[in-house]
Amino acid sequence: MRRLFSLLVLMICTMPVWADSLDQLYKAAGWPDQRAHFNDAIGAAQQRYRNSLPPAVFQALVDNSNQRFQAQAMDQRAQAQLRANLKNPAPALAFFQSPLGRKVVAAELLATRKDQLAKNAKGLPRIQASDNRLLAIGHLAQALPAREAGAEVSLAIAGVAADSLSSMIPGLFGSGQAQGLLDGQRQRLMNEIGEDLNNTLLYVYRELSDDELEAFATFAESAEGKAYYSAALAAVRAGLAVGQSSANLK
Repeated sequence: MRRLFSLLVLMICTMPVWADSLDQLYKAAGWPDQRAHFNDAIGAAQQRYRNSLPPAVFQALVDNSNQRFQAQAMDQRAQAQLRANLKNPAPALAFFQSPLGRKVVAAELLATRKDQLAKNAKGLPRIQASDNRLLAIGHLAQALPAREAGAEVSLAIAGVAADSLSSMIPGLFGSGQAQGLLDGQRQRLMNEIGEDLNNTLLYVYRELSDDELEAFATFAESAEGKAYYSAALAAVRAGLAVGQSSANLK
């Protein structure tokens, strides 16, 4: 009984510290800013459909996507998955609060800003790099879940119209058919992202020195880095809720 009481006291004393660390990590790694950038992209996607859809369908698209991608709800879903899957946030927090970690986050946030996305809409410039730099990028490409996360973001943006049509015409897609289409699109997108992933990473992290790039790859390949990025991918999927019906998100 004494051991159980001691364990409960220890848990009560450490939980607020752990929760604070998780919240700090969420902010330090740039999650709220990336979510804001995603919402900018959703707004742009909505406007692209304005003149190609009937007014009622367009309004349904706007209402459904605004509900699905409501900022607070996205943050809550993502944080819940990060909390459930990352048992110890301290190592990742230490990395993202370091000068290198802050530089990594700044590079990632710059790459997803709406002005930068518009600038590179037709493709990224080809980046020339030394053999050592290419080697570090190759390690990063294997360690970071960039293919998977990129596919989820693309599916979420592309799905705003389909989700609206499905809500207006129940049964338009059977559940098995819809999941099959989604899985096929996801794999296709991952393959497409993978084809040019090294150049994409070279461009995104172009301001990192060779030594910084190697240090970043070392963290991403470490046990602590793998734990963070595995939890981060689960958090991305939860936040975007690709393939989930709007009714399930209410």
